[in-house]
Amino acid sequence: MKIVVLTGSPHENGTSFVLADSFIKGAEEAGHSIYRFDAAQKEVNGCIACNACGQGDAVCVFEDDMQELIPALLSADMVVFISPVYYSGFTSQIKAVIDRFYSIDKMLCGAQKSSALLVTAADTDVRTARGIQAVYEEAIHYLKWEDKGQIYAIACAEKGDIEQTDYPEKAYILGKSL
Repeated sequence: MKIVVLTGSPHENGTSFVLADSFIKGAEEAGHSIYRFDAAQKEVNGCIACNACGQGDAVCVFEDDMQELIPALLSADMVVFISPVYYSGFTSQIKAVIDRFYSIDKMLCGAQKSSALLVTAADTDVRTARGIQAVYEEAIHYLKWEDKGQIYAIACAEKGDIEQTDYPEKAYILGKSL
């Protein structure tokens, strides 16, 4: 299976990267190929709803790193979203990527894809991730993708915090189980 892993953290040594690395290790051990796109380390403009793309009938007006990601997204069997919680939602970097799905909407919507969501949060209350969960679930409902799992790593402000939990193992198992 071809899997695209989208990360949204600007912290390459942070908690969500621990989850990403663990998930990828499990998925690769299961024989899957991984394409990783670290949105915060890329140049991705936010969608401006100019509709020049016609939702996939033409190329987006922005010439940025989405041009690298789009072929991988279109050929992927699965898309995994990994982000820390920022004010109850995805980071702006991964949200910009998700918003740019609009430019290939006709090709993504209804495609035989699955997805997963891995979230980290400093807060000790899982409720803090409800915003991300709602956006993710509504997006995959719209896209008609199958959810393969969700992991909410709470009380993980620093890399050391998450390394002392079973969340990395859960991410590894999710990747390995596909």
